[in-house]
Amino acid sequence: MLPQGSLPGFDLAIPADRLFLAIFPDPAYATRFEAFAAKHLAARRMDGKPVEASRLHLTLFHLGDYTELPPGLVAQAADALSHLSAEPVTIRFDQIGSFNNRSTHGDFVLSASDGNEALCALHQQLATHLNAAALNPYTKGSFTPHMTLAYNKPTVPFQHIEPVVWPAHEVVLIHSLLGKTRHIRLADKPLC
Repeated sequence: MLPQGSLPGFDLAIPADRLFLAIFPDPAYATRFEAFAAKHLAARRMDGKPVEASRLHLTLFHLGDYTELPPGLVAQAADALSHLSAEPVTIRFDQIGSFNNRSTHGDFVLSASDGNEALCALHQQLATHLNAAALNPYTKGSFTPHMTLAYNKPTVPFQHIEPVVWPAHEVVLIHSLLGKTRHIRLADKPLC
């Protein structure tokens, strides 16, 4: 007898699509972040490359992983984003280390020990608009501002670094093609 997952019509669904709202650094800052990440990976003797400059971002809300995007979800998220009204914010990171310290491997990230009040206020306002668009399941949980510099690296404890500061000028709704390192920009909202 074949296992259920191998029967026709019972194949295990593997998510191929991710939807999220994020802030991307402008190209000049992104290039600097990629070089910064490469330097810190080399200093810790971690093999591999950092996340490419064009894919570096700070996720505000993860809106799920899907085998195909649910009908209407993109429109709801874009509508919520369109109601955002905020000025540009300055983002500050002062720590570097690994998430998932309970395992031998995790994401190597930039994070902050404190600050980023304007970013947190923007996050809260966006949560309000997502809730109004009936997307409240995606606004649960805490918000830890961070930027992933490299994936699946040996874990290292967080260390304080000289603060890294960068300006954020827009929030973007992204459709990520999982496993293909491709981001498709679906909507954006300038911060002005």
